[in-house]
Amino acid sequence: MLLAIDTSTSWISLALYDGSLIRYETTWESQHHHTVELAPAVQQLFEQTGTSSKMLTGLAVATGPGSFTSLRIGAAFIKGLALALKLPVVGVPSLDVIAKAQPVEDLPMIAVLHAGRTRLAYAHYAAEDGAWTAQGEPAIIDPKELVKTITEPTLICGELSEDARSIIGRRWKNARLASPAHSLRRAGFLAEMAWEKLAEGHAGDALNLAPIYLSTTNPLPA
Repeated sequence: MLLAIDTSTSWISLALYDGSLIRYETTWESQHHHTVELAPAVQQLFEQTGTSSKMLTGLAVATGPGSFTSLRIGAAFIKGLALALKLPVVGVPSLDVIAKAQPVEDLPMIAVLHAGRTRLAYAHYAAEDGAWTAQGEPAIIDPKELVKTITEPTLICGELSEDARSIIGRRWKNARLASPAHSLRRAGFLAEMAWEKLAEGHAGDALNLAPIYLSTTNPLPA
């Protein structure tokens, strides 16, 4: 049984996966109350599924990019569980979780999430061997600058404010916006990805788990 937690931004998502079924999944927007909401939500997960932490065989956490504070809370929670229960941990980049939810198509894709100050963290993806594969490292960009880089039909998915969705949507000939439902970071996908990594022996050391932080004051080049 694997517990997956994503606290990358104001959205929190939890899932419990047994290798065959997503036994439980919940996703909600927290009003910056991650510290007080996370532990009770995990307890509710156990209560509603009739399980307990003793039944876990692995843990997964979204590693960012995202909000510094939000990521730190999720990482600290997972580290605490891993050390207390002596469980393996898998960290998965948050943009990869968004990408995993998208049907694979023969066109480029950009996954995004909020990075503060109206900016977006983003990464490029391409379909390779039937799955989305990241092309390069994530970076920070303003929605208006992101639009300028979209010069061919491209799928855009992930967290977008109403303003950002409007700005990107103006490039309608090339920017294909995923629906809001397909743009949620769902911990069920995080759990599936982590389960595969555990099966392949790719678990990490909880003590060395490091979130991905991107500077919003000095954006990386696109």
